[in-house]
Amino acid sequence: MSEYTDEARHRMDKAIDALRHNFVKIRTGRANAHALDDIRVDYYGVSTPILQLAGIKVPEASMLVVEPWDKSSLRAIERAIMDSDLGITPSNDGTCIRLPFPKPTEERRRELVKECNKYAEQAKVAIRNIRRDVNDEVELYEKEGEITEDDLSREKKAIQKVTDEFTAKIDELLKNKTAEVMEI
Repeated sequence: MSEYTDEARHRMDKAIDALRHNFVKIRTGRANAHALDDIRVDYYGVSTPILQLAGIKVPEASMLVVEPWDKSSLRAIERAIMDSDLGITPSNDGTCIRLPFPKPTEERRRELVKECNKYAEQAKVAIRNIRRDVNDEVELYEKEGEITEDDLSREKKAIQKVTDEFTAKIDELLKNKTAEVMEI
């Protein structure tokens, strides 16, 4: 493998990681501690990730329990969850916060699948942009005489092969997430 395909592979891995991160944020009715990853709490004037202030447990498939290590931060954590775009109303029992994840309706599941498709398409666009950038770089080296025309053709084929591989990964991730979302 050449340095060009290595560079393309490395950059495309980042696009796949971004897609996975976006898919984790999509609620499927199953409790997932990663749903709280982006929530920040105003803790004594400092914006702090919720994961640094509390332990998060999943006692059952549709329930998250947030147990703050400092009980005085309970209200601030509850407020941050309510202010987030999570769409879940927390219940505070004085020692912990319970987050029930209701099963989405059929209509809501279809909307979530559309959102998944949108994220997958964004990832594919990113992959194609990376392919274009790397191909442009290879063509530049060919124009400068650093590689031959045959090497250029070989590199472009290798880059296309990597692109196809990553596009297939995106399709597989989308298929799995769609099946998870549509599961009742």
